[in-house]
Amino acid sequence: MTGSPEPAPDAPGPAVVGRGRLGRWGDQAVALGWLVVVWNLLWGDINWANLVGGLLVGGAVLVFYPLPAVSFGGRLRPWALLVFAGRFAVELVTASLHIARIAVQFGYRPRGAIIAVRLRVATDLNLALTAEVVSLVPGTLILEVDRDAGTLYLHVLDTHGPADLGMARARALAVERRVVRAVGSTSELRRLDVTSPEKGTSP
Repeated sequence: MTGSPEPAPDAPGPAVVGRGRLGRWGDQAVALGWLVVVWNLLWGDINWANLVGGLLVGGAVLVFYPLPAVSFGGRLRPWALLVFAGRFAVELVTASLHIARIAVQFGYRPRGAIIAVRLRVATDLNLALTAEVVSLVPGTLILEVDRDAGTLYLHVLDTHGPADLGMARARALAVERRVVRAVGSTSELRRLDVTSPEKGTSP
């Protein structure tokens, strides 16, 4: 006597498909939220017009230029997010004042340099977030992102020697540390602990 045939072990069921779709929609919602945040930061003001504009622009980007699937395996840590926002605000004001001083300093020609910063957590999400935050600070610009090597190439303004280049690299790694502490997973936090903190910057 033979029983009814069993389904193939790798055949996807409806529940699995449903969870996949929900996860995909969740990833899209997270991406849209970050695009709205970046849009408001670029305008330098948070108001209803910029929020609606960010939603429209972000939605258009996700529809017409779909991003590769980036799964979010970390978790949000409210205190680390507050630390991240506070440090970013301080760095934004400090860098803006520095650029303003250079602009009004008669006859002074600042020297720039290009440096490579290899991140310790080379996920797509961490590369994108770290690159966005670093490039939003005046005086630093992302020129290229090497996804395979997990490396950011930065243009740094007003450098005088190797010490300034080392400080710029340490600041970028400190941004990465704060990003991972705010939204990273436990395994990503362990990867940061493998490398000792950079000298001259607080994490």
